[in-house]
Amino acid sequence: MCFRWIGITPAPLLSLFSVHAPSFEMSTNEKHTENVLTLPNLSSDGNDITPSSTSPPNSVHSVDIEKKASEDHVDLEQVNLSLPAKLGHSSFTRWLYLIAFSYYRKTFTVIFVANLIAFIAFVAQNQGTPSAENVGSAASANLMVTLLFRQENFVNLVYELATDIIPLSAPLWIRRRLAKVFHYGGAHSGAGVAAVVWYIMYTALTTKDHIAHPTKWSLANVVTSYILVLMFCFILGGAHPRFRRRFHDYFEAIHRYSGWVAVCTFWMHQCFAGNQYRLLQPNPPSLGRYLISTSGFWTFIISSCCTALSWGRLRRVDVLPEPLSNHVIRLHFKYRNIKPFYGLKVSTKPLLEWHAFATVPDDDAKGKPDGFSIVISNAGDWTNDVIQNPPKKLWVRGYPLHGLLYTSKLFRKIVVVATGSGIGPPLSLFYANFTPRRIFWSTPAPETTYGSKIIDMVKKADPDAWIWDTRKQGRPDMVAVTYKLVVESGAEAVFIISNPKLTRKVVYGMESRGIPAYGAIFDS
Repeated sequence: MCFRWIGITPAPLLSLFSVHAPSFEMSTNEKHTENVLTLPNLSSDGNDITPSSTSPPNSVHSVDIEKKASEDHVDLEQVNLSLPAKLGHSSFTRWLYLIAFSYYRKTFTVIFVANLIAFIAFVAQNQGTPSAENVGSAASANLMVTLLFRQENFVNLVYELATDIIPLSAPLWIRRRLAKVFHYGGAHSGAGVAAVVWYIMYTALTTKDHIAHPTKWSLANVVTSYILVLMFCFILGGAHPRFRRRFHDYFEAIHRYSGWVAVCTFWMHQCFAGNQYRLLQPNPPSLGRYLISTSGFWTFIISSCCTALSWGRLRRVDVLPEPLSNHVIRLHFKYRNIKPFYGLKVSTKPLLEWHAFATVPDDDAKGKPDGFSIVISNAGDWTNDVIQNPPKKLWVRGYPLHGLLYTSKLFRKIVVVATGSGIGPPLSLFYANFTPRRIFWSTPAPETTYGSKIIDMVKKADPDAWIWDTRKQGRPDMVAVTYKLVVESGAEAVFIISNPKLTRKVVYGMESRGIPAYGAIFDS
C-alpha cells in the first residue's frame, strides 16, 4: 500500500475502534533539562491542558506569539536549544487529551450520541417499540450524511465555511480548533456506523411485520433488507483500519462494489417497503404519493445524487509526463486550470483503484495559468509503474477537493515540515503565497531526486528554507528543529506532510507543548 500526501484520505467507518493503549515509557525529551532556552514572556492561548509542575513558566505558545517574538527576538543560531517540558500532569493525561480524544473521535461520538437520543425518542413515542418507518427514515438520513461527507463539493463547502469566514484577528484558540475541520471523516464514519445499526434494527422490525401481515411485498421487502444488511457488513468489515492497511486494493473493491449493489438494491427496497406499508393504512394512497410523503425517499435521492455526481465527472485526459529522476515524476495536465489547495483522484484502471494527489497550478512562459501538475514519488507498485512507464493518458473523477493545507489560511504565519515526497502538497501552498511561512524539508539527495525546479519553488517560498540532505547530514531531530523554527519565526502553527509515524511524532511533540500542529490523517 502506498500513501499519497494531500491531507485527505477516504475514511473507514470503523477507525474509531483503532485506539491503542499508550506507551508510558518516558522519552529523553519527556524530562525537562536544566539548560533550557528561556523564551520571550509568552502567555497561554487558553489551551485546556495545564503545564506540569516541571515546566518552565515561559514555554507555552501564545495567542500573540508573532508580535511578542518580534519585540523580544532570540537568536537561536547562538543558543543550544533544548525542548521545554511537555504540558499536562502526566503522559497518560496527554495521551487522553491529544490522542484518545482526538477531534475525529469526538465528532464520531457526537454523531453517535445524537442517534442514540433519536432512538430513545422513537421508543418513547411508540411505547416501547419504534415503528419500522421511523427507523428506516433514520437509517436513510444517516446514509445521506455518510455520503455527503464524501462528496467533493459538500466537503469543499465545509472547509470554506470553517476557514474563509473567520478573520485572522479572531483569537487563536478559535482558529486552531476550526483548523481541525479536516477531521470531517469522523462525521462520515459516525453516520455510517449509525446507519448500519439503524438498518439492522429496521430489518428486524420489518421481519416482525412480515410475520404478522405476510404479503408478496413484505416478503420482497425482507429479502432486499437482508441483502442491504449483508452489503453494509461487507463495507464495515473491509473498512476496518487493520484490514484496510494490509489489503488496500481489496478494501477499495469491497467498498465500491458493495456500495453500488446497496444503492441499486435500496431503490427496489424503497418500492417494496412503500407497497408493504401503504397497504396497512385505512385509505391506501398510491405508491408515488406514499413515497414522496416519506423523508427517507428524499434523503436517499440526495445520497444517490452524491454518487452519481462523482462518477458523472469521470474523464480520460491527456497527460504530459516530466521525469525528475528514477524515483520521482511530475505529471502535467492541460485540460483545465485548478486553483491552489486542491487535490485530485487519478487512475489507470477506474473500476479497480484510485489514487489521490495534491495539485500544483502551472503557469506558461508569460506567467498565466496553464493547467496543473501532480508530483508522484515511488511509494508502491502503482507509483513505481507510473514512474517507469510514464502514462500519456489517465482517468480523473469527481471535483477537485480541498485538503489539510487549506486550513493554513487560518494562521498569520506557519512552519511547513515535509519529508521526502511530502514536499508535493505544500507546493500548492507556496504557489498561492497566502500565508507567510518557514520551511523545513528533510529528504535524501533533494536536487538529484526532485530537480532544480522543485528546489527553486521551495527557496522562492522561503529564501531561508532548511533543505536537509539526509544522505549527507543524517536524520535530523524533527521535533527539535520544528520547535526551533516556530520560536525563531513566531509562527502560530505547524503543518507536517510525512509518513504516519513521523507525522504523529511531530504533531504530538508540538501539541504537547501548546503549539497548534496538523498532519494528514492516515486511513481515517
